[in-house]
Amino acid sequence: MGEPGEVGVSVPGEGHVGPGTVSEVLALPEDAGNRIELVGALWWSVPVPASPTSAPPRRLAALLRAAGGASGQPLEVLEAVNMVIPGGMLIPDIGVADADATAAAVLSIDAHDVVLVMEIALPSTRVTGREMEPALYAAAGIPHYWRLELVPAARLYCGTRHGSSGYMDRALTAGQSTELSVPLPVALDPAHLL
Repeated sequence: MGEPGEVGVSVPGEGHVGPGTVSEVLALPEDAGNRIELVGALWWSVPVPASPTSAPPRRLAALLRAAGGASGQPLEVLEAVNMVIPGGMLIPDIGVADADATAAAVLSIDAHDVVLVMEIALPSTRVTGREMEPALYAAAGIPHYWRLELVPAARLYCGTRHGSSGYMDRALTAGQSTELSVPLPVALDPAHLL
């Protein structure tokens, strides 16, 4: 486990020996400091981003909620949602999913009901954010994967699924306002997320 206050380092879940299942992860008690994800049969404890890195996802979620409300699309914007993927469970910083599916969900939502996931990339999670997560989300069939990088400057990568193993990215840099139409019509400038 990382040092107290360390942000964004994925390590095997504490106290767990052997393979795990989604049911076992969902049965764990709530942990305000960590998110427990399951990749294959391995548990990963991902520290919850602390301020100021928690503010950009909240701001983006608010923008997406406003865009969803204005467009009338039946989508729900969720923060840190348990999302079941083939062979595991991930907890993206933001998930945009079918509103009916989210209304029926109890502890998790299925990836096939999700149209967009967004992750904030920290220096310690840069490799997983660029390599592992996009591959897992693409294999799960999620149409859009966004990654917000804060260092060295705010940059939002808006990816559209390209085949079953990855995304074609469009990079938005700080100070560049761009109108996006999918999955929700929204104007974004990464600088406004900081």
